[in-house]
Amino acid sequence: MSKPYKLLIFDWDGTLMDSAQHITNCVQDTIAELDLEPRTDTEVRNIIGLGLEEAIVGLYADADAAFIQRMAEVFREHFLYKNKTPSPLFEGAADVLEMLKSDGYQLAIATGKSRRGLDKVLQDTGLEEFFPVTRCADETFSKPHPQMLDEILTDYDLQPSDAIMIGDSEYDLLMAKNADMDALAVSYGVHDLPRLLEHEPLGYVEDVKEIPQWFSTIG
Repeated sequence: MSKPYKLLIFDWDGTLMDSAQHITNCVQDTIAELDLEPRTDTEVRNIIGLGLEEAIVGLYADADAAFIQRMAEVFREHFLYKNKTPSPLFEGAADVLEMLKSDGYQLAIATGKSRRGLDKVLQDTGLEEFFPVTRCADETFSKPHPQMLDEILTDYDLQPSDAIMIGDSEYDLLMAKNADMDALAVSYGVHDLPRLLEHEPLGYVEDVKEIPQWFSTIG
């Protein structure tokens, strides 16, 4: 059976790693430390997937450059060192990547994380070998701008029709649409299924373990 795509591009947080609570707690710790106007957990979860600067503006629309820099610095301290909320891979995620790689797919990551943050979690999880090409929000434009995907395609010398974006947020799906690329939604992450379906993904899965079967079915 022929493969429907050559390249599968994954989001990280909420798609491969169950990190939404960790991110939410770190943002709330940052807000408390800086004595900022409170935000609900729902408001915080809504900005997961964006680059850090864009996420801060999403929470505090009138933020200036100094505010953004200070909040980003404090957030990174909590995220990298202080907050110990577990961020496990979704059950079966590593096995799924192994299956997809064995099936001949090339893999990449397009994430709102910083390069430092992504490199840390890839090392911690031992998944570096699966992703020879990755792009982070501090290296290019944040989602939903398509530049991350455009650069990944360039690295692999592929066209948008050769690849698909897999993600749990509307920002992932909008980025794919802006890059003229298909998208697969996962409904177990930060944005609920009705919100994801508004952006017309090619399909959706409710568990990371369903991803290989989905590709086998459309193939």
